[in-house]
Amino acid sequence: MPILRSLIATTLLLISFQTVAAESSANSVPKVLLQTSAGDITLLLYPEKAPKSVANFLNYVEDGFYNNTIFHRVINDFMIQGGGYTTNYEKKRAYAPIMNEADNGLRNTIGTVAMARTSDPHSATAQFFINVKNNSFLDFREKTPRAWGYAVFGRVLKGMDVIAKIKSTSTGAEGPFGRDVPKTQIIIQKATIITAIESGEKSND
Repeated sequence: MPILRSLIATTLLLISFQTVAAESSANSVPKVLLQTSAGDITLLLYPEKAPKSVANFLNYVEDGFYNNTIFHRVINDFMIQGGGYTTNYEKKRAYAPIMNEADNGLRNTIGTVAMARTSDPHSATAQFFINVKNNSFLDFREKTPRAWGYAVFGRVLKGMDVIAKIKSTSTGAEGPFGRDVPKTQIIIQKATIITAIESGEKSND
């Protein structure tokens, strides 16, 4: 009996340690809350798959760069893009571009967040987009300028209803853009890092 009690106690202790370790690991997963004029969006980031992209994004969040910027490009059945222009349609001065991590195995599926860029594969800075449909043509194929793809670094954890509202907004020509700009501005009022994982947050809504 003493041996059995000892084994049970050891097993319970191991389970306790594993639970604490799992909770600690979950709490270390970075999340970002985007408080927008259309509602709140929570992003879950993937630092293990896209370390440079996540670190870059969090740096902008911590510096308050995204506060009072807009979603300046909205295309239904494609994506919504923001993080680079003020409410006056002035382009913000971004930091140095980062290496493209699109070869990380993550796909541009609905609800994922990826780095926006120019035709140069390694030109991404602050702007990001959220896929509102499965955009496989944006995925990495090979390391060439035309096929490098767009680096996914997270997904929407909460707020797909807000995304649906944004993607359906009326668009047109505004500021320096000839099309695809929401006629009623969608403003990212504040972006903040969330450090704690709430129970039950496993999939987007």
